[in-house]
Amino acid sequence: MELVSENRSFDGKQLVFKHPSNTTGCEMTFAVYLPPEAEDGKVPVLWYLSGLTCTHENAMTKGGFQEHAARNGIAIIFPDTSPRGEGVADDDAYDLGQGAGFYVNATRDPWKPHFRMYDYITQELPSLVMDHLPLEDRHGITGHSMGGHGALTIALRNPERYDSVSAFAPITHPTQSDWGRKQLSAYLGDDEGNWSQHDSTLLLDELGWKNDILVDQGASDQFLDLLKPEALAAAMAKRRQPGQVRMQKGYDHSYYFVSTFAADHVEWHAERLL
Repeated sequence: MELVSENRSFDGKQLVFKHPSNTTGCEMTFAVYLPPEAEDGKVPVLWYLSGLTCTHENAMTKGGFQEHAARNGIAIIFPDTSPRGEGVADDDAYDLGQGAGFYVNATRDPWKPHFRMYDYITQELPSLVMDHLPLEDRHGITGHSMGGHGALTIALRNPERYDSVSAFAPITHPTQSDWGRKQLSAYLGDDEGNWSQHDSTLLLDELGWKNDILVDQGASDQFLDLLKPEALAAAMAKRRQPGQVRMQKGYDHSYYFVSTFAADHVEWHAERLL
C-alpha cells in the first residue's frame, strides 16, 4: 500500500492509497476514512461501493460521510468501481468497462483478465486493509446505484462476513433492467442462469438476510425505471424480511440525495457494528 494523500478531517484522517492488485492485474486506488478512535485502537468498518462512472473519490468528496463516521467511531472505505489503466479493456459507453465493473467476476473476453471486482471487494482488499490499518473484523456494507447493487448482492451472498447492509438507490433487479442485462451479458455471457447470483431481488427471495435492511430511494429519481425498487420491496414483503425501502419525496439520483441521508445510514450501521 502506497499512501497517495492524507488530510485531517473531523479530527480523523482521510487517506488515499494505491496498490498493485493480483486480482485485477493492475494498480488499484482506494480511500479510507479513519475516525479519531482509530488512533487508540481498532474500529469497525463500513464499506461504501460507488456507482457507474465513479472512482474512489466521488463519495469521498461529495458524500459527506466523514463527519458522521467521526461522530460514530467507525471507518469508511471507498474502493474504486473497476480496474483501470493501459491494457485494461474499456468501452465507449459510460455504463460498460472502466468505471462500470458491476462488482462481478467477468468470465468473457476481453473483460475476464481484469474485471474481477467481486473477488477484489470480498477478498483481496479486505485482507490488505485488515493487515495494514487499525480495523476491527466487523463489517457493514452500503453503496449507491451500481454500488447499491454491489452492496446488496455481496452481503446476501456473504452473511458470515457482513453484519449490516444498506443501499442508496440501488439497481435492485438487474436481470430485468437495461442497467444489468447489458453488463451481465457482456461480462458473464448470455446464459441468464449465471446472472441470478448478481440480482439482489432474486437472492433475497432465495436466501433472505439475517438482520434488517435499509434502502433509501429518491421518489424523483430520473432512473427509477432502471432501478426497480418495487421489485426489492415486493421480495422483502413476500419473504417477510425485516427492513425498510424508504421513498424520499423530491429527491433524485445525485450526491445531493446521498449526502442528505448519509447520516442515517452511518448511524444505522454503527448501531449494528458497535
